[in-house]
Amino acid sequence: MPDSDSDPRPLAVPTIQVENDRFIVTEWRFAPGAHTGWHRHAYDYVVVPMTTGALHLETAGGPASAELVAGNAYSRQAGVEHDVINDNPYEFVFVEIEAKD
Repeated sequence: MPDSDSDPRPLAVPTIQVENDRFIVTEWRFAPGAHTGWHRHAYDYVVVPMTTGALHLETAGGPASAELVAGNAYSRQAGVEHDVINDNPYEFVFVEIEAKD
């Protein structure tokens, strides 16, 4: 797992909107160039983009790109490991909904 602590890029800003025994709903705001830091998802999750654009992903298998469209949700299973980077010249926002077991 890469060392995100030494990364000079700004960190994306998470704001937890809901957290209860079933869900965690977090709004993520990425300034241009901001990243989440390397992390592993503990829960299955759904992402709802609020912005349209491309995000760069650093994964154990190498770099990837994800084209996201505002309002078009997608889901992933627990265990995904990555660092998500906003390479757009504008703020990027999405809402992440994690389903607790």
